[in-house]
Amino acid sequence: MSTPTVDLNQLLGYEFPDLHFTYTERDVSLYALGVGAPANPVDQDELRFVYERSSEGFRVLPTFAVLFPGKLIDVLISGELPGLKFNPMMLLHGEQYLEIKRPIPPAATITCKPKIKAVYDKGSGALVVTGTPCYDESGSEIAYTESSMFIRGVGGFGGERGPSSDINLPPDREPDAIIRETTSDKQALIYRLSGDINPLHADPMMAALGNFEKPILHGLCTFGYAGRAVLKTFAQNDPARFKSIKVRFVKHVFPGETLITEMWRESDTPEHAERVIFRVKAAERDVVVLSNAAVELG
Repeated sequence: MSTPTVDLNQLLGYEFPDLHFTYTERDVSLYALGVGAPANPVDQDELRFVYERSSEGFRVLPTFAVLFPGKLIDVLISGELPGLKFNPMMLLHGEQYLEIKRPIPPAATITCKPKIKAVYDKGSGALVVTGTPCYDESGSEIAYTESSMFIRGVGGFGGERGPSSDINLPPDREPDAIIRETTSDKQALIYRLSGDINPLHADPMMAALGNFEKPILHGLCTFGYAGRAVLKTFAQNDPARFKSIKVRFVKHVFPGETLITEMWRESDTPEHAERVIFRVKAAERDVVVLSNAAVELG
């Protein structure tokens, strides 16, 4: 099989067809269950993310917005992009950024306009960055997502290496807060109902082909757990204060493992925003699974 080549003239700046995402209160609740909410089912402050008649008022977890351009993964795992054909089994989700522009309603139809923002030559592979603004029915931007996909085996094409990746590093002190949550053995089966139906997360035979002993948890599920931990600890579960989140996916998680989210609060910025640096570990294997991560709060 010939080595894949990268044609930057075709790839960089490519605009995908618009993606449409329609959801209801049921989808909002199902997503929240998929990322472990509520940690305490009789706590009204947490119940409001899964129960539309909550006395505290129904709320949407901010990380729900990462689902808006979810159909883009169907294009990426096809292994065909303008100027690049590759084996989809060589595709890894490297980093994820999400910025909330406007309050997320409990039901809506969202239109996303994904574009290939950058392509970096990492030597051993290519890093493809897609930027996706998402709009509500009035045409106002409601969220912006940015995904970095690393394609192994297609490096060395002479592109830029990209910016330094040493960002959002924890300070040299004990965390200001730690939250431990044990995921369910069925967590991946619940989360996949929000749209990511990659068999790697459900089928033991497919997991074995990927050299895993059993199906693994979606990286964006762990992303959601971490977002919940910061939201509860530093924003009193108020989604209106959640501005953005960025993470790097380092290691896989197995359903049933305990996630330890360690958080460090930074000083307020001149814009009166607050940054929380965090990382997530899988307790049973004592490995970091999310790193170089931060949430900005308003």
